[in-house]
Amino acid sequence: MTIVMARTPAGETRENVYRFMREHLLSGQSPTLREIQAAFGFRAIETAREHLLELVHEGRLVKEPGQARSYRLPATYPAAELRSRPESSGNRPMQLVPLLGRVQAGALTTAVEQLEAWVPVQTRHKSDELFGLRVRGESMLGAGILPGDIVIVRRQTHAANGDIVVALVDDEATVKRLRMRAGKVELHPENSAFDVIVRAAEDVALLGKVIEVRRYLETPLFSLPA
Repeated sequence: MTIVMARTPAGETRENVYRFMREHLLSGQSPTLREIQAAFGFRAIETAREHLLELVHEGRLVKEPGQARSYRLPATYPAAELRSRPESSGNRPMQLVPLLGRVQAGALTTAVEQLEAWVPVQTRHKSDELFGLRVRGESMLGAGILPGDIVIVRRQTHAANGDIVVALVDDEATVKRLRMRAGKVELHPENSAFDVIVRAAEDVALLGKVIEVRRYLETPLFSLPA
């Protein structure tokens, strides 16, 4: 679909290009220059390139060298963008966190670190400390973590008893509640239909602590088809 841009000011056109890029990038798609040219009806592909380079100069996009689809959103939204977003009130900045594959809340499943999309998160933590995982299984129902939820995880190698964690056991990942007893790691479900996983400490790698659970009643823009 072509967006009709009849003699609009350059600044307004650039804002529309930015919104077009943001929507596609949050959905996991990076449009090509020709796709942008076609969408806005630009006569020359260079016009699309100029708008993107100006957005990079403003800090609203990041250009990755040597890649065909080389634009992405910055890890942290620019200040002007934050002021325009009502959900970013307060002192915590809005950041984009990678959504990496899926994690099992139930039986163990192979851990896959495959970037699905970027999730906007309002947090005091740095974006490179965080990642998101989509939950499968029902072993954490008692903790309010349902199949299809997204858990936001802070990368750390240690956690306290009672923390909900993402742990790697024999190269497989699971989300459970952590208990340490007599040198053993116990990964407890929150559903009596599932067994506690007990391993020696050296056989378990802690990937991080769950700090937030997301649930969407409608498919958000950043999500990709399951």
